[in-house]
Amino acid sequence: MSSANTLSDAFRRYVPLVEEEMRALINTGSQPKQFNVMLNYHLGFTDSNGAPATAPAGKRIRPMLTLLSCEACGGDCQHAVPAAAGIELLHNFSLIHDDIEDRDELRRGRPTLWKLWGEAQAINAGDAMFAFAHLALLRSAERGASPERIVRAMRAFDEMCVRLTIGQHLDLSFESRSDVNADEYMRMIEGKTAALTSSACEIGALLGGADDATVQAFAAFGRWLGVSFQLQDDVLGIWGDPAVTGKHDSDLAHGKKTLPVLYAAERDARIRRSYLEAGALRDDAVQPVREMIEAAGGKAHAEQAAQAAYTHALAALDATGLDNAACRALRELAHSLLGRTN
Repeated sequence: MSSANTLSDAFRRYVPLVEEEMRALINTGSQPKQFNVMLNYHLGFTDSNGAPATAPAGKRIRPMLTLLSCEACGGDCQHAVPAAAGIELLHNFSLIHDDIEDRDELRRGRPTLWKLWGEAQAINAGDAMFAFAHLALLRSAERGASPERIVRAMRAFDEMCVRLTIGQHLDLSFESRSDVNADEYMRMIEGKTAALTSSACEIGALLGGADDATVQAFAAFGRWLGVSFQLQDDVLGIWGDPAVTGKHDSDLAHGKKTLPVLYAAERDARIRRSYLEAGALRDDAVQPVREMIEAAGGKAHAEQAAQAAYTHALAALDATGLDNAACRALRELAHSLLGRTN
């Protein structure tokens, strides 16, 4: 990969490999048609009737982290393709269940699984995605990964799943509380968002043959990257341009308790009264509360926290002592996530 086009070249090389692996995993040929359609539809491979489609399918950031981490450590990325696919399937399992728990009717501009096929079938499809994610890691043996490394990767994967569900538990518990504070929120995103990006990098480094210290450095890089990603998402959820973000309603309209809100509420009691205690806002109330949050420093604090997490991520990567095209792509990816507008 040339330094000028490191990241774009990596996406061109890796995303087709990951998507091919996901298709191979979920399309076994022995499944009921509707079951198969649901999985392929959610991943953007088909429409709701099972016809081939090219639908929005997410950024594929997490599998990219796995493959780039593997390559950065001197490994053969082919060893990590199944694990990268498993990381993406696990992410999509969480999205299927999130949509049910949050009552979201749209995902990437299309009706969600539960909206089309009902909650029970959507839960079941999510469970299947979870199982396929685990099977994916086992397929790494077919690509040449050592049994010892696969066992360690499976352990890291399952530990991540526990952290992910704890993070989701905390997030759901916040919905009925008006006393959530910024520190609690940061603990929540360490699980709900950062656990997956951390594990993606850790598993990539493991399958790349890295020593223990390097594996942990990549895990730290992924953790801080996930925190930075979420905090930037928090800013976009309130101040982002809907035409760019694709979100037609502000996080404030949904009553979300994100870092800008919680930080500002600790400094302006009006925000606690008018938002945290009142819940989701009417359309005409969103702008005044948005202005109060910004005036109380919520936006600036979240942006500074995102920048600090990004700096920690780069420091963790620098601590490995590695400097190659894949490392440069990881740095470029981190920078692009911090500066993104959607």
